[in-house]
Amino acid sequence: MRVVALEEHFTTPELGAPRAGVAGRGEEVAAQLLDVGEGRLAAMDAAGIDLQVLSSTAPGTQHLPPGASVDASRRLNDQLAEVVAAHPDRFAGFASLPTPAPEEASKELSRCVEELGFVGAMIHGHTEGRFLDDPSFAPILAAAEDLGVPIYLHPTLPPPAVRDAYYAGLPEAVAATLAGPGWGWHAETALHVLRMVVGGVFDRHPRLQLIVGHMGENLPFSLARADATLSPMATHLARRVADYVHEHLWVTTSAYFTLPPFECARSVIGIDRMLFSVDYPFADPLAGRRFLDGLPVPPADREKLAHGNAERLLRLPVPTDPPPSRQGPA
Repeated sequence: MRVVALEEHFTTPELGAPRAGVAGRGEEVAAQLLDVGEGRLAAMDAAGIDLQVLSSTAPGTQHLPPGASVDASRRLNDQLAEVVAAHPDRFAGFASLPTPAPEEASKELSRCVEELGFVGAMIHGHTEGRFLDDPSFAPILAAAEDLGVPIYLHPTLPPPAVRDAYYAGLPEAVAATLAGPGWGWHAETALHVLRMVVGGVFDRHPRLQLIVGHMGENLPFSLARADATLSPMATHLARRVADYVHEHLWVTTSAYFTLPPFECARSVIGIDRMLFSVDYPFADPLAGRRFLDGLPVPPADREKLAHGNAERLLRLPVPTDPPPSRQGPA
C-alpha cells in the first residue's frame, strides 16, 4: 500500500526551528527539520511512508515585514524545489507565501505551481491578527482557486492580545504549550475556518479547497452545534455553515493517532475527504503508521486515507509499479 503524508515540516538555518511543543526534544527536532536528505528518508522508510509533502514549519515567512517576507519566501521555495528535484518520487512541496504582501503572494503561488511543480500552499494561520476572510487576502485565494490547488491552513502562534488574555500568568513552558499544540492552535484554526465560512469566502471562491490537520482541529466534534446556531444568523450566505465545511474542507490525521477523534471525523467529514499525515518531526512516524494499519476500516477506505484521496486532491502522479517494500513497523 502506498502511503502519502501531507503535513511534514522542514526548516532552513535562515528560518530557524520553533520552540513550542518540543519540550526536551528541541535539539533533536531542530536537526530533523533541517534534514531533507538521508536521515529523513530513513525515517520514512522505517515507517513505510512513500511520499512526504514538505512544508515550512510555523510561522514560516509570514511574520516578516512585507518586502522581507517576499524575498524570504522565494528563497525558501527555491530551496524546497531543489529538495523535491533531488528525490521526486519521495517528496512534493507546499509553497510558503508572503501573506503580508497578498498581491506578491498570489504571484509567488503561481510561480511555485506553474514553474516549480508544487501541489498547493501552506498558510500558517493569521497574519498580524488578520484571518483569510479579510478582503486583502482575496488575491491569494483567487490564485489557489484558479490554479486548482488547495491551501493547507496550519496553526501558528496566537496574536499578542490573545496570548495576554488567555495564557498570561502561567509558567512559560506551560503557557506556550497550552497556546500551541496543547489546545490553542486547534481552537484558533477551527475558528479561522468558521470565520472564512461566515465571512463569505467560499461564496466568493466557490472552487477553493482548504485542508486542516489534527483530525479537523476540533471542528468535526462541534460542527453540528456551529451549524445550528450560526446558520440562522448568517442569512447573507447562500448555504448552511455545515454545507461549506462538507464541500470545501479536507482533514488530515496529523499527530492524532487515537481512534475516537478519527471516528468522529470519519462520521462527520467522511472518509473521502480524509488524508493521512504524521506531522513530522513533531509526531512519531512509526506511531502514525501503526495507527493507519490498525484502523478498523475496510481495505478500500484505508487505501483512500493512505494515498488515494491525496492523489486525487493534489493531482499527484500515480506510480505504475507497486511501491517498494516499505512495509512500516511490525
